[in-house]
Amino acid sequence: METETIYGQVIAKANSYMAVPGKNGTKRIIKDEKIRAYEKSFIQQCKTYRNKCISSRFRLFVRVWHSSPRFDLDNSLKTLLDCLQSVNAITDDNLCFQIEAEKHIDKYHPRIEFAILEVNEQKNIFQ
Repeated sequence: METETIYGQVIAKANSYMAVPGKNGTKRIIKDEKIRAYEKSFIQQCKTYRNKCISSRFRLFVRVWHSSPRFDLDNSLKTLLDCLQSVNAITDDNLCFQIEAEKHIDKYHPRIEFAILEVNEQKNIFQ
């Protein structure tokens, strides 16, 4: 299982959308500049898992170093999974069956470290 590190403050998708004028007076929702910049940076940095095309169930191991304690760990996970799809590391984030995640603080070097482990069968420990 290989580990990869992406540098920069991971941006929560939940707070990164804005409404803009659409056709015929309607509004449409688009990603704001911060999330687009993070996604671009992720794509440029991701080398280990790029084009792995994992198409079976997998476990995700994540350590997130936020620049401040005010950032939520759970919001980082959706961004990470979406970014992994965009670099073709995984074919679909619904294949994620388990996440082990840790939150740390590093004011000067925020980053996200992750590894993916493909699993063929799930054993239920609650039986």
